Parts: sequence; C-alpha cells; structure tokens
Amino acid sequence: MELIRKWVQLIAAVVMNGSWSFPFTRTLYQGPLKVICAPGLNCYSCPAATTYCPLGSIQQLMGSLRFSLENGQYYLGLFVVGSIGILGGLFGRMICGWACPFGFIQELLHKLPTRKFGVPRVLRYAKYGFLAFFVVLLPLLLVDEFGTGHPWFCKFVCPAGTLEAGIPMLLLQPNLRNTAGLLFLNKLVIMVVFIIWSIFASRPFCRTTCPLGAFYALFKKVRLVKLHLDPAKCTNCKACHHVCPMGVKFNESPDDAECITCLACMNRACKFDAISLEIGGLPLGHGETRLPAPSTTK
Repeated sequence: MELIRKWVQLIAAVVMNGSWSFPFTRTLYQGPLKVICAPGLNCYSCPAATTYCPLGSIQQLMGSLRFSLENGQYYLGLFVVGSIGILGGLFGRMICGWACPFGFIQELLHKLPTRKFGVPRVLRYAKYGFLAFFVVLLPLLLVDEFGTGHPWFCKFVCPAGTLEAGIPMLLLQPNLRNTAGLLFLNKLVIMVVFIIWSIFASRPFCRTTCPLGAFYALFKKVRLVKLHLDPAKCTNCKACHHVCPMGVKFNESPDDAECITCLACMNRACKFDAISLEIGGLPLGHGETRLPAPSTTK
C-alpha cells in the first residue's frame, strides 16, 4: 500500500504541474486548467503549474473583500472555500498524505540516511495561527491606499512558493534578479530551514506551519474517509506510535487532527486488525501482511 501511495503522490504532483512548455515560453501556464483548485499545496506561480493554489486564492478573496464592499459589490467568491471544503469533508488531511506535492517532497527528503528527531507536539498548533492571521486576518485588515490586502503567507512565508516558483522564475527570467531583495532572501532562508528540517524530522512544515493542513484538520470529526480503531482488538502495544510520520498516537487519539491517513499504522504496525479504513462509517478493509519496518522517531 505504501508503494501505491507513493505512485499516487507522484501522479498528483505531475498532474498539478503538467505544463512543460515553460523552458520555451519562460512564463506561467495560463490555460483553461488554471481555474481548477489544487487539493494540495502547489504554487500558482510555478512555471509548470496547471492549477491554482487554494491558499493564494483565499488570501486574494480576503484582500479584495473590503474593496468590494466599499464599492457596493455585495457578493463573495466562495468557489475556492467551497471546493476545498468539500475535499475536507470527504478526506480531511488524507489529502496531505496522498495529494500534496510539498508533502511528497518532505517525505523524499526524510528518506536521506541521517539521524532522525521528533517535532515537539506543542508546535502543531502554530499552523492554526498561520491560517488565522496570515491567510485570513492580515489580508482582510491590512490594506493599501486602494483598500486591497496582500497575500501575506505567499509573500512572506511559503517555502513551497519559493522552491516551486521563486527560484525557477529567477532562472527563467534573469531580469527579475534585480528585484530579488531582502523579501526574497527572507523566504529563501525559510525554505532552506524547512528543507534541512525535513531531512532530520518527518514533515515539519505540515506539522507546524501549513495553513492548508490546518484547514483540512478542522474536518477531523466529520470527514467520510478515515481510519477506525476497534478498542476490543487493540492491545495498546503502541506499535502504531513508531511508524506514524505525523507523530500520531493512534490508539490514544484515533480522531487526531494530525492524521493524514497514510495507512502506515494499519499496514505496517498493527498485528491485531484493530485499525481499519472506513468510508462513511462502512469498513473498507484491514491491514495487509506486516513486514518489519523501520520506526519513525517522533
């Protein structure tokens, strides 16, 4: 199952970044697919991107809200919020584990042979702050002289944007290099920190900073596709603790907001069929034959 998940992650990354004409056009894809909302974190300004980033769109919505209301335009463009809301209601953070390109990059980096460290659980709450302040409040409240806000998270924080868009566009359009000042340097430092951190810890950006992951985590209780724990079969052996890339202790918190439904606990750890995959409350299946697997330090 882990091999299947890797293939799904790879295919999702290729589909979201399927425009390979940029070496010749040296610009962004602007075709009809650009109106589709990417389920995972994938920068709109990546030269290969065929979809748009939901976080960037939400910030644009918040940033233009005051301008629209002050000019008598009493409508809200909730297509993006509705799109990722439907995805959240169906899958929750399973999207992070199966269809997020930047999550996939972090997993590949973590495979490098080094000593591994955990991520303090208290840091998991920081991503809700990034969602509230950088994605919603700052674009809505801090506006320019025209009454419009800025995409604060994209502009000042997002390491995925720096990796997928900032660096490639500087290579494709050398004239942009003169505009790369302290702001780009700040984002470059943030990107390097998360790249290095991803080598030594599992998915640190997903666990501490990603606003999209925080949004999907809000659906932890209502999502249709989730893992289920059978308390009658669970022996509290804690084997599931050692394989989870998100630091979830599944036998203690089966509805943990951090669970990305990667199925590692079900397929690689639990020997008692205490964990199953459910869709709308109906069991889909239990784990496959377990093989010894290296533990993941939390």
